[in-house]
Amino acid sequence: MLSIKDFSEMCRLSPQTLRFYHAEGLLIPAEVDERTGYRGYTFDQIETAMFVMALRGTGMSVKLVRRALDAPDTAAELLREHVEELRLRREAEDEAITTARELLSTRPEVRRVRTPEHLVVAAIAPDLSERAPGTDEVWGAAIASITATARELTHLVESRGGRVTGPPWASMATETEEQRRRLHTEEGPPWLVQVPVEASAAALAALDGSAETRTSEAGEELSVFLPGAQSMAKYGTALSLMTAHSVEDMFIDVSTMRLVFHENGIETAARLRPLAEGPDQEVPA
Repeated sequence: MLSIKDFSEMCRLSPQTLRFYHAEGLLIPAEVDERTGYRGYTFDQIETAMFVMALRGTGMSVKLVRRALDAPDTAAELLREHVEELRLRREAEDEAITTARELLSTRPEVRRVRTPEHLVVAAIAPDLSERAPGTDEVWGAAIASITATARELTHLVESRGGRVTGPPWASMATETEEQRRRLHTEEGPPWLVQVPVEASAAALAALDGSAETRTSEAGEELSVFLPGAQSMAKYGTALSLMTAHSVEDMFIDVSTMRLVFHENGIETAARLRPLAEGPDQEVPA
């Protein structure tokens, strides 16, 4: 029988760690003296200690390590799931580092641009109940659904012989009474995804109702590009910068707010209207 001191030295685990592992059910001593509380370990427990150390070294939680010990046949799958979670987390961290560097090097600016009329293929993004790992709590599910819909529309157009001519965008769908109702509920707004395209009449006819074709409006917009994944802070920053930007005899029509999806970030844009056309507007939440 090995004392906790000897077992600690052999395994290179501190006595404090061994006591913690005992409390958590990961490495229970072979015997505990009821009078003194001294713990004793056997030589074959060194292998268990090695296994625990290997899994904990990957960053696996105590709860997962305990599951692996209780059901050794599941250990490999638990490790695979943990590694995948680490990969997704690392991707999110790498993206956050890139975003932070870009924000520190260049302050976001408001641009005033004239957008041409576009032929677009459009579809409503389906609701998703779960957000992607590492994404904003408010925007995660919506962005995942929008980007998936944009990919599907792109594939659909290209499979029919058409060509995508620019980045996709999404705006809040407000055309039906149900869509407008959702603007003020916890469900959140449905999103209309639009992809600008060039396609023949035959190619558009071959969409078979999978999507609809529209012509987007030409006009002037204010826009702000922010790198990285979307978040409420970024959306609020874009709105703040645009509303603080003075445009003579014009107002920002927030009902036309759209998110333009670029490879390295999202551009928030809204149409400029003459003041004469301006009913009172509310900034969407």
